[in-house]
Amino acid sequence: MISVSKKDKKKENNSAEEEKEKDLTSAEEHHEHVCSRPQVMEVRPKELECDVVRFQNNKEKWVAFVGLLDGYPYEIFTGLQDDEEGIALPKSVTKGKIIKQTAEDGSHRYDFQFENKRGYKTTVEGLSEKFNPEYWNYAKLISGVLRYRMPIDHVIKLVGSLQLKNESINTWKNGVERALKKYVTDGTKASGLCCPVCGQETLVYQEGCLICTNCGASRCG
Repeated sequence: MISVSKKDKKKENNSAEEEKEKDLTSAEEHHEHVCSRPQVMEVRPKELECDVVRFQNNKEKWVAFVGLLDGYPYEIFTGLQDDEEGIALPKSVTKGKIIKQTAEDGSHRYDFQFENKRGYKTTVEGLSEKFNPEYWNYAKLISGVLRYRMPIDHVIKLVGSLQLKNESINTWKNGVERALKKYVTDGTKASGLCCPVCGQETLVYQEGCLICTNCGASRCG
């Protein structure tokens, strides 16, 4: 029987802590993304930072507004990018803020605010009023799971599994998937998906694309 003194145990614990610190330091030196799961915040802040992602939907130009809390997707809004009926934005706009406005009667609306090249703020009022009601309802569903911090790769699988009859809304659904893929941590395994080239379940996310670690095939979008 081999006994271990408290002093030796303390040394082992200290060594384990040192190794952990070394791993974190090494990750930072190589610019790897080390993060903990974000906390759930049920009460939405009045303002959220926002990324603007553009995509095509049945030859129509669409735009997605991805609200971020601590850099993690918290909500998503989508609508037509159109000068007359939809949302008119300069192509240079890729970031901004989503602001929740509350009226005296308790009703809410969401505005998008961005700065132009000259530094002046421009506000697009009433994002929800510019959406097809069906798209708006699906976007609310997706925003709900984002707010409760479901892992992004799981959200993408959820969106992809929606069985929708209308061809236009299916194309919209694909656009939402593309918009969210950029937020998946690099190296995350795409469980349940097989490589279309080699047939192996060896796909991982890398910079918003799916990369096969077995044969090197890649697919973006």
